[in-house]
Amino acid sequence: MTDKQMKIIQAAIETFSEKGYAASSTSEIAQKAGVAEGTIFRHYRTKKDLLLSIVAPMMAKLIGPFILRDFTKIIDAPYSSYEDFVRAVLLNRLEFARKNLPVIKILIQEIPFQEDLKKQFKELVVKHVLSKVVKVVEQYQQKGTVITAPPLSIIRFTISSVFGFVMTLLIIAPENDWEENEEIELTIRMIMHGISRSASDPTSQIE
Repeated sequence: MTDKQMKIIQAAIETFSEKGYAASSTSEIAQKAGVAEGTIFRHYRTKKDLLLSIVAPMMAKLIGPFILRDFTKIIDAPYSSYEDFVRAVLLNRLEFARKNLPVIKILIQEIPFQEDLKKQFKELVVKHVLSKVVKVVEQYQQKGTVITAPPLSIIRFTISSVFGFVMTLLIIAPENDWEENEEIELTIRMIMHGISRSASDPTSQIE
């Protein structure tokens, strides 16, 4: 990749991340990169090609292998409870999001609307990761430490909570004065015990 291409890619990442794909123009990207707009089209036929040149390698070379490698480590680790498993996942995803936030913003914005990206995401992440996590849930169900419910429903709830926590902390309300460690433990506690008070759950009485 040439120096000009690197500048174009970096400018596109910043622009797409800040404004979204639809609201970004190639002229704006060119200005930020310090190149002529025609230079962009010599390397990328369309704005969509430019988007895919950013996100596709991220999906294929970084997100997929990263998730698979780390989930394998998490699954193979000798955690005694689903709670410990969730804590490991949450901390891992938070660290990953911090390191790759600009491109993650683009993924969040564009995956619902770009069929090519959606297909890659399903192939690289959902297809390979989901079956592994189902086995984790079933393992703790067999131990009697997780409720009897469809594993996919438990995974959906867990992922929604973890994703919501990470996105709120880093994207939706990063200006809030979060006590990060407390929020992590509170999120895990709510995943495991819900939000209603229960006499059988001593943590529900903690203020």
